[in-house]
Amino acid sequence: MYTTIPATAIDIYRSLPEGTRCEVLYNQLIMTPAPNTDHQFLSIKLSAIVFNFLEEAGIGVTLAAPTDVYLEGTQSVIQPDLLVVMNENKHIIQKDGLHGAPDIVFEILSSNHLHDTVKKKTLYEDAGVKEYFIIDPADKMVIMFARNIYGRYELVYELKGKITSEVLAASFDL
Repeated sequence: MYTTIPATAIDIYRSLPEGTRCEVLYNQLIMTPAPNTDHQFLSIKLSAIVFNFLEEAGIGVTLAAPTDVYLEGTQSVIQPDLLVVMNENKHIIQKDGLHGAPDIVFEILSSNHLHDTVKKKTLYEDAGVKEYFIIDPADKMVIMFARNIYGRYELVYELKGKITSEVLAASFDL
């Protein structure tokens, strides 16, 4: 008689063909469609701004989706639109992705707002991401959350077309 060991969603995720659009949130496999063109245009612009800043400042690195971020304490593998890892945390970067929480995550809203504004926000908060930015590509509204002394997210601001990061000690216009 054979006993089968139930696979976790992360095990299933790792067995999927490369390029399959999905993530794992709290051991639940979530399929995601490709982002629309407004999302992609904003993603490219934001990536360039953050990349150029980090290159010049020499304080960290940025990676864009699809980059696997393994948050095993939460049984999750996610692919943020853009993330920042500061130099002191580069040890979390491995060949197959990040193993641990990035310092900063940027998510550009897609058709499923609930996914980014509630589910991923809770996940990033639980995982220890210091700053979480949600950006609406339609009007470039930026919502920024930062961890407080209790490790919970507080709304810091909602601004149109402006990103201000305490972790980076910088501001950017979109």
